[in-house]
Amino acid sequence: MQTPRLTVLGAGPGDPELLTLKGARVLSEADVILYDALANRILLGHARPEAVLVPVGKRRGMRSHSQDDINALIVDYARRYGHVVRLKGGDPFVFGRGREEMLYAEAHGLLTDYVPGISSAVAAAGAAGIPVTHRGLSEGFRVITATTATGELAGSIREAARDARGTTVILMGLGELPRIVQAFCEQGHADTPAAIIQNGTLPHAQLVTGPVAELPARAAAAEIGAPAIIIIGEVTRLATPEKLALLPELYAAVA
Repeated sequence: MQTPRLTVLGAGPGDPELLTLKGARVLSEADVILYDALANRILLGHARPEAVLVPVGKRRGMRSHSQDDINALIVDYARRYGHVVRLKGGDPFVFGRGREEMLYAEAHGLLTDYVPGISSAVAAAGAAGIPVTHRGLSEGFRVITATTATGELAGSIREAARDARGTTVILMGLGELPRIVQAFCEQGHADTPAAIIQNGTLPHAQLVTGPVAELPARAAAAEIGAPAIIIIGEVTRLATPEKLALLPELYAAVA
């Protein structure tokens, strides 16, 4: 039996071809794969036939294991089988609790490793033609989450609203969209261009753009749902919806 160990692996933003080569190798070596709902299940095709595949949820509005449950499963499966791979959407160190899981595993005697994934914060925007930085339009970018651990609107949202010179990317924020918009409007940025991208890099991706103040109405009209990212800043003027329209053809060509 192998030494009990954990590898926390980033699945990327959705497109299975955006998994790293190292990520594919790690999946092929796993004895157990604990995978999130946001990880594309096509990636499980890299697993060995005898690998144990365990869904653990972790998507807003869906039933899932608690973080404590997942931590316990990691240790239990590692002790029983050997190498556990924790497959998490995007990059597990960007609001993914990846390091939390590693620290728990280390405290229980497991060896740990981390394999980065491409974050949707950059890739989903880029797939729609939106660069998070662009000369003359953005001084930089920040990636923030919408709420605190207690469910309050994150203070970083208000900080971003006070200084809208750069690009703000908000993850897991769709449910808080009205409060986010209110924060920007209160700071005089109601007309700042913005965008929402659902299922970025996937064939069924959707994009809505417009002034911050109009985002809720436009998102509702387009029936935008999670998972989605919100981007606020001048760079969203560069959005090219036609790029998203090509995604189904690109997938068909690869298949």
